[in-house]
Amino acid sequence: MPKEMLPYLLTMVLLMIGVYGIVVKRNIIKIIVGVIITEYAVNCFLILQGYRDGGIAPIMTADMNTATFVDKSVDPVPQALILTAIVIGLGTVALMVALAIRLYEKYGTFDISEIRRLQG
Repeated sequence: MPKEMLPYLLTMVLLMIGVYGIVVKRNIIKIIVGVIITEYAVNCFLILQGYRDGGIAPIMTADMNTATFVDKSVDPVPQALILTAIVIGLGTVALMVALAIRLYEKYGTFDISEIRRLQG
């Protein structure tokens, strides 16, 4: 396997761990952690898409001409998208935690199967 594929493989493993936590676990807190891990995996993948080996920061200096800047700088769009995704992810995690707290206050458990049984 080429050395360049290792970050993509690790990102895929991280994604699989997150999906496993969402699908298999019955505890609401563990499901929330699975969602967070999945968000991080998607963010890592998008950052990898904008990465250029040997690239420079997308900041043009006075001693750099336009052709050199275009050839060597990394793509700033995925970086901006990830910053936005981090803020949105923080909001969704806060909402999930608030819902988990309310469910615990009402049913006294974080177990989804127990909550479904008590719902009646």
